[in-house]
Amino acid sequence: MSKKQKIAIVGATGAVGEELLNVLDELDFPVESILPLASAKSVGSEVEFKGKAYKVKELTESVFKENPIDIAFFSAGGSVSEKYAKFAVESGAVVIDNTSHFRMEKDVPLVVPECNPEDIKDWKKTGIIANPNCSTIQMVQVLKPLNDAFSLKRVDVSTYQAASGAGKEGMQELVEAMQSFFAFKLDEFEPQTFPYTLALNLIPQIDVFMDNDYTKEELKMVNETQKILHKNLEVSATCVRVPVLRSHSEAITMHFEKEIDVKKAKEILEKAPSVVVIDDPKNKKYPMPLMTSDTNETYVGRIRADVYDKKILHLWCVADQIRVGAATNAVRIAQKWLELKNK
Repeated sequence: MSKKQKIAIVGATGAVGEELLNVLDELDFPVESILPLASAKSVGSEVEFKGKAYKVKELTESVFKENPIDIAFFSAGGSVSEKYAKFAVESGAVVIDNTSHFRMEKDVPLVVPECNPEDIKDWKKTGIIANPNCSTIQMVQVLKPLNDAFSLKRVDVSTYQAASGAGKEGMQELVEAMQSFFAFKLDEFEPQTFPYTLALNLIPQIDVFMDNDYTKEELKMVNETQKILHKNLEVSATCVRVPVLRSHSEAITMHFEKEIDVKKAKEILEKAPSVVVIDDPKNKKYPMPLMTSDTNETYVGRIRADVYDKKILHLWCVADQIRVGAATNAVRIAQKWLELKNK
């Protein structure tokens, strides 16, 4: 039995912070205590874990020294991680960071435990393990086993990303815009979180545009996939915000070195860790966001060979990005880190 761990959650009152508490409980992680941390405006509110209430404290430079912990989950945005992660590391904790800030740093392992758990051993270099982008996580869980079997050359992906990818504010804004629609006032609605009204709309922009006209989100998927799979893979992504509350969907086209046997590809995915295949087109069975929300798996369907090229496979995958794409992956990293530490 693992020694119980003292856990800090930075951003404890946010969408991912709240989900981390649920997942730690569900996966029965050995928790001794919870230190919920947030900005000054959340201080005094409470979070609950296993029936016990914990008061939210302010995140400060000295809070980790004053309240020693073993593991710190950071989910409060890149600038917060940039400023405060080092203080958690200095106090002797491992930091599992949910933001994009450390992901592409050479000495920081970027981990999806189903794909590259062996990289966790490098955590000692910086004291930090990075959690990838939500869209990347569900995609690499699917790519890894197929790459092992058929040797992947190129991936083209279009994403259909839920409002909650922008946190609680994103969900709130979509709900308010829908309310405006039903009040016949959608044309008066003024979006704050998204660049345009998301209700009854699609926005083909997530994050800022870069010099090459890809968005930052799209390039995250390119760079992170290469780092996780340790492969100089060609990847192109188009990331689209859709009026769905929760769970990201992706249409993925994979080009392989070898010809693909679709039946074998399905069998490989059925055996892949954390992947669930729902693929029965005759009976209209395929994954959808309403079905996958609040679960810890990546769901795959519409698996089919290309009409023209036997080395190309197409599929559709859906996962709850607050869980699979953030909280669940972070807790699974912590589980593997603990296993490694206890060896």
